Amino acid sequence: MKSMMTALGLMSGTSMDGIDAALIETDGEGQVVMGPSLSLAYSHDERDLLRRALADALPMERRTERPGGLAAAERLVGRRHADLVGDFLRTHALAPDDIDIVGFHGQTVLHRPLLRLTVQIGDGQALADEIGIPVVHDMRAADVAAGGQGAPLVPAYHHALVQAAGLGGPVAVLNLGGVGNVTYLDGAQDPIAFDTGPANALIDDLMLERTGAAMDKDAGYALAGHADEAVLAHLMAHPYFDEKPPKSLDRNAFSREAVASLSTEDAAATLAAFTARSAAASRRWLPRPPALWVVCGGGARNPAILDFLRRETGAGVRTADDVGWSAAMMEAQAFAYLAVRSLKGLPLTFPSSTGVPRRLTGGVLARPLRNRLSA
Repeated sequence: MKSMMTALGLMSGTSMDGIDAALIETDGEGQVVMGPSLSLAYSHDERDLLRRALADALPMERRTERPGGLAAAERLVGRRHADLVGDFLRTHALAPDDIDIVGFHGQTVLHRPLLRLTVQIGDGQALADEIGIPVVHDMRAADVAAGGQGAPLVPAYHHALVQAAGLGGPVAVLNLGGVGNVTYLDGAQDPIAFDTGPANALIDDLMLERTGAAMDKDAGYALAGHADEAVLAHLMAHPYFDEKPPKSLDRNAFSREAVASLSTEDAAATLAAFTARSAAASRRWLPRPPALWVVCGGGARNPAILDFLRRETGAGVRTADDVGWSAAMMEAQAFAYLAVRSLKGLPLTFPSSTGVPRRLTGGVLARPLRNRLSA
């Protein structure tokens, strides 16, 4: 067996609801042993600060700029990630030395790969200093600098899980965070992957605007409403869906203005159907229609999206939990896995997943200069 490492992955996604931490043991290839996890929810005020940071990031032209409230948001991201690591260590009776590496995604505030620009706020060196554990961060930058889309990054982990589970192909792993992305897997081939369209971001924004809630919990609104086919047709006319992969999206690439005249129930149902229909439409770019769709991310907890996806694809639809994975912690686990691959110089991205010219590793290693958590 190749050398195993203990890695902690940290993920703050485009839905901006909080941070997930997940521990795995892995060789960075086909061996993965899942460990414990823990989450930290952002407060209402913290989510507001991050949302303002998205707006402040729009005029950015250089990755190092921090206009408006971005500097404050970056400090918040670093502080809350350090808090979560501290909580994780205490909860599971671990010391910093028990973890070989931390994979730190940071918070995406801008993603414009055509301009070779992607920005994830969060200071990896400061985090390493705070927690006393080496940190691999900035995992998208190398791919974007080389002409790739910089997303999705999780397919390498999906590939390992599907192979380990012995799932017969073709299999589509559909991650529904703020934005949706699909990984197509068929045997030992490199994964084919790209962003499919919106996922939870539009629904979450709708709920926040109309109800003050952070999400449509258990799809209570969507299941009580009806999808408007005329609005759906308008949403699906977006030019993104005719673009050939590789391709990726910024969180704000789609607008919910089209559902403005609908009731909250019908608007939520329409946006849930939009998530499913745009995912199903990705089949036009795949070699064969997937026989099985495995759904992870927050969208796996939305029964309306799952029902729409079954209708749209006519294929088997299961959640990651159904196949023994973790729907909620998939991305956090993936960044732990990618951190190990980065340390070993293994590719994080592939021509078939991001359009990068060749298989490419990535990430920046920050070694701690001090250790406050164990002080």
